Amino acid sequence: MESDVARDGGERRVGSRHEGPEGHGIQSMQVRPGRRALLINIGAGGALIETGHRLLPGASVDLVLERSHYRATVRGRVLRCAVVRLQSASICYRGAIGFDRSLPWFVEHEDITQQVV
Repeated sequence: MESDVARDGGERRVGSRHEGPEGHGIQSMQVRPGRRALLINIGAGGALIETGHRLLPGASVDLVLERSHYRATVRGRVLRCAVVRLQSASICYRGAIGFDRSLPWFVEHEDITQQVV
């Protein structure tokens, strides 16, 4: 299973992450062209997702994120991908996506957090 810790022992994440619908408000997510994905966590600079489809590191992807009354498409690049579960009829991949531009839903929150610290 992959971790958010780099090989040198340091943290790979650049910004804070939000987990669960109560933390990020995202109700559903897809990887274009309409492949369902489970959102593990998300921040202004990227997301960690699980999907039944292999994600190729270095490839560009579009994530379609839906909140209660808002839908956004965010372009990013696959940073890494690994198999996390094997079952007799399926494979589950976990992939880290780095966004091309910061997701505005979380930028303000991270700026405030960094100023307080």
